[in-house]
Amino acid sequence: MNNEEGNVLKINIYGTEYPIRGATDTEYIRRVAEFVDSKMRDIDQSTSVKSSLKVAILAAINIADELFREREEKRGLIQGFEEKISNLSTLINENLKE
Repeated sequence: MNNEEGNVLKINIYGTEYPIRGATDTEYIRRVAEFVDSKMRDIDQSTSVKSSLKVAILAAINIADELFREREEKRGLIQGFEEKISNLSTLINENLKE
């Protein structure tokens, strides 16, 4: 199914069907929808909240938390790599001068 041709993918999240049109491939959209559905169902089973809006908000907070943690980890890794590259560059330059 090619979304650029105007096809619509129907996904189901937490018991509600949504028509989705996107510029990316349908399998990716399905995976994202399954992830969101899974988060909402996890929240539903782990709390006494039964409002679908509140479940969606709690799932969104949970997903945002995961995103922020991943970004922070990525920043830390990049900073560590940059420091190592700088140290290696310094060592190489020192050895080239000898």
